[in-house]
Amino acid sequence: MTVKEQLELVLKASRKLNLVSVEKINQVLEDVASAAIKNASSILQENAKDLSRMDPADPKYDRLMLTAERIRGIASDIRNVASLPSPLGRILSENIRPNGLLIKKITVPFGVIGIIYEARPNVTLDVFSLCLKSGNACVLKGGTDANDTNVAIVKVIQEVLKSHGLDQNILLLLPADREATTELLHAHGLVDLIIPRGSQSLINFVRENSSIPVIETGAGICHTYFDESGDAIKGQAIVNNAKTRRPSVCNALDCLIIHENRLTDLPVLTELLPQSQVVIYADKNAFQALQGKYPENLLEPASEESFGIEFLSYKMSIKTVANIDEALDHIALHSSKHSEAIVSENKEALDIFRKSVDAASVYCNASTAFTDGSQFGLGAEIGISTQKLHARGPMALEELTSYKWIIVGDGQIRPK
Repeated sequence: MTVKEQLELVLKASRKLNLVSVEKINQVLEDVASAAIKNASSILQENAKDLSRMDPADPKYDRLMLTAERIRGIASDIRNVASLPSPLGRILSENIRPNGLLIKKITVPFGVIGIIYEARPNVTLDVFSLCLKSGNACVLKGGTDANDTNVAIVKVIQEVLKSHGLDQNILLLLPADREATTELLHAHGLVDLIIPRGSQSLINFVRENSSIPVIETGAGICHTYFDESGDAIKGQAIVNNAKTRRPSVCNALDCLIIHENRLTDLPVLTELLPQSQVVIYADKNAFQALQGKYPENLLEPASEESFGIEFLSYKMSIKTVANIDEALDHIALHSSKHSEAIVSENKEALDIFRKSVDAASVYCNASTAFTDGSQFGLGAEIGISTQKLHARGPMALEELTSYKWIIVGDGQIRPK
């Protein structure tokens, strides 16, 4: 069967999905969560095959790796999605016209959503749960790095769908080759929306080659500005958490910006980082402030290429600025508009930063690590949008709906 023929079956299945009750969808999700845990051993066996083909030093390795604990966490997120209110059928507006027509604006599914992603097998379960809850069929296009894991996960989901008598075509995993990507990007009339999740190069490729609307997600070049009035103890914890909690994810800290009057506090701000062997690329002033106070083998002079980069590893840069305006200029030049933070005790500085920074998530005295659908109370996320049209920041159920107008009359006709 060709990819086009498979996508035609997905489209047909998506229309039937509109008639499935909320109660049944929730039960399917509960059963998928249970099945994922029950089949964890077989999923992990396939995941080990994928991991064996990747260099552990590759930043993608951590994203690719599943553990029993991570599978339980994913299952918990699926159950959270099941417990949330349905995003469908919500009345966004309603009015009765002078001629008696009742006009409603209600939320509806997009229809068929295509997800293109790299070495992130957790996405397979997250995307399915969010798409099903929001009434969308989904087409998954994973990379070769995670193919064995993705196949195993989809098999588990398909068995649950079959047990509930649902059309298994509401979930399609395409072959992990470039030809399938090309066909998906040009499946006009069969797929309603494409969401890429992965590196900047993947996102750029999808945006430049798709003939289907795209929502950009994923790439995160994140900064934390330590202001002249910042609390060093708060800053130390925030910097360490944002950088080391999971360095391979998109909300991890890439660049610490520090006010020049607080350079003497830089050793305190970076004190915990050597525990994770974090390599620092420091500009001239920051380098001098850290010399002899940060491990020599982990401290390097910064170059222009040290800024505006998503490290996805235990590396970060440091930029010294004279004031908040310089910090804002640096962020504006290098940010991917994902997550940006300020550490400050000055209300005016906090207000300026909050209003001036152009990013999906702006933090005041908190770690950027919180940019996550579950942390925002959304259950799970299908991605973090870095654009402004339709959705911005963590995308979950609400962002996976569109709307349509329902007009109810009693024989009205429009005059000539």
